[in-house]
Amino acid sequence: MKKTLIIGATPNSGRYSYRAAYMLIAKGHNIVNIGIKRGEVAGVEIEKPGVIHNDIDTITLYIGPHLQDQYYDYILQTKPKRVVFNPGTENVELENLLKTNGIEAIEACTLVMLSTGQY
Repeated sequence: MKKTLIIGATPNSGRYSYRAAYMLIAKGHNIVNIGIKRGEVAGVEIEKPGVIHNDIDTITLYIGPHLQDQYYDYILQTKPKRVVFNPGTENVELENLLKTNGIEAIEACTLVMLSTGQY
């Protein structure tokens, strides 16, 4: 299974990152929640960015491009195999930075990928 780091995790059940966390767990994936709000999602505490997780396969983004630049170094240091840009998070600058560093950039929806077996 693909250990996934969710950037933009929130305890707000109306948000797509919340739904993605539960769907990832239901499909057998381990998750790390990164966000600015306190709490937990799908039984996993929400962390502030800082601790570098070296065993991440996928980062899935749920924050807009205007907030992403503060995460560039964190994402690169995590060294995921791929980063999923969910709808509304597309960012050509970050996508190019990822590709330059050998990290796959995918514009897709994590929920759809999980639902269709393409994750």
